[in-house]
Order: sequence, then C-alpha cells, then structure tokens
Amino acid sequence: MGLKRTDELRHNAVRIALTSGLTRREVAYDLGVGMSTLNKWITAHRDTDVVSKEDMLRSRE
Repeated sequence: MGLKRTDELRHNAVRIALTSGLTRREVAYDLGVGMSTLNKWITAHRDTDVVSKEDMLRSRE
C-alpha cells in the first residue's frame, strides 16, 4: 500500500514548487515524492488559494 500524503504536505509542496525558485525535480527530491506526484498536486491546486497572488508576484521578481 502507498503512503498517505497529508493535505498540508500537498499544499506546502505546491507552494514551494511555485514560489521557491527551485526546479520541480529539486522540490520532489527534497520532499521525497515522485515528479509525477508533484505535478499532479500542482495541477490539482493551480486555481486554489494555496499560493497567494502576492507570493506568485514575489517569486517572479
């Protein structure tokens, strides 16, 4: 049976992947999840409030 991932881990992973400046591969490795898993989480949470608009703007500076 696979590991259960908490909603908190998913949200943090998405936030980190979208705002940290690290590659998705680096984030997945650091968190111990697969690339496909991280990409699914990002897709699922893309239009939610996991990452604030301010965070997204800051990450692009």
